[in-house]
Amino acid sequence: MPEGDTVWQAAKRLHEALAGKVLTRCDLRVPRYATADLTGRTVLEVTPRGKHLLTRVEGGLTLHSHLRMDGSWKVYGNGQRWSGGPSHQIRAILGTTDRTAVGYRLPVLELLRTTDEHRAVGHLGPDLLGPDWDPDQALANLLADPARPLGEALLDQRNLAGIGNVYKSELCFLLGATPWLPVGELPADRIAKLPALAKKLLEVNRDRPVRSTTGRRGQDLFVYGRAPRPCLRCRTPVRIANQGDGSRERPTYWCPACQLGPAPTPGATRARRKPLPSP
Repeated sequence: MPEGDTVWQAAKRLHEALAGKVLTRCDLRVPRYATADLTGRTVLEVTPRGKHLLTRVEGGLTLHSHLRMDGSWKVYGNGQRWSGGPSHQIRAILGTTDRTAVGYRLPVLELLRTTDEHRAVGHLGPDLLGPDWDPDQALANLLADPARPLGEALLDQRNLAGIGNVYKSELCFLLGATPWLPVGELPADRIAKLPALAKKLLEVNRDRPVRSTTGRRGQDLFVYGRAPRPCLRCRTPVRIANQGDGSRERPTYWCPACQLGPAPTPGATRARRKPLPSP
């Protein structure tokens, strides 16, 4: 699933291609909006909100989209071949005189009044890459349920918006805690620095073509996607297990030596508790 930095990049590309220009083509391939037509309207801006994209057009309308696991927006020039997937996967086409934005496999696509955007994004916590960022509120949201596993709390966009599975795993590694450690058991100095650390990771990566949390060329991530290769810090094999319930389960990576706290034992579903000492 695209994370906050990826969605920020998508919004930037769309804004540069469409903002300030009149739509000469609009095709929303969703039954509910089959007759909706935005042609003749000027695109005002494209802005991200957490993992959501808001394309605002004149007349007080907003096209809201969410990429989820497989969605994407591609921008093409005149005469350029569209290459984002087969045509039956196209859900939206927004064209101007010189650029065309094509939305592929968009699971969420809705046309709203701009004044009603809160219906789509009002539930989100402070946006790590947005103007509403509030580290104190983000921290208060995380601590509101101290028994909740850290990894699940980080993925909950109602707490803070923009963290996905990659940053969840990487943040837990940098904090030295497993994703199954209850938020309330994270030492005070570590939980206090979490919002600033999360914001820093997304900010330094929002303009990069390749995401990196390590600063090492060719070794971009500490644990995500590395199982069962050695941990970059201690050489212990990185482990992987699912975290979450049902459709919300996500593969989670951690180092059993560098990250203390509960973790699933190999071949078991119950978590093994390891005490997290004070630093």
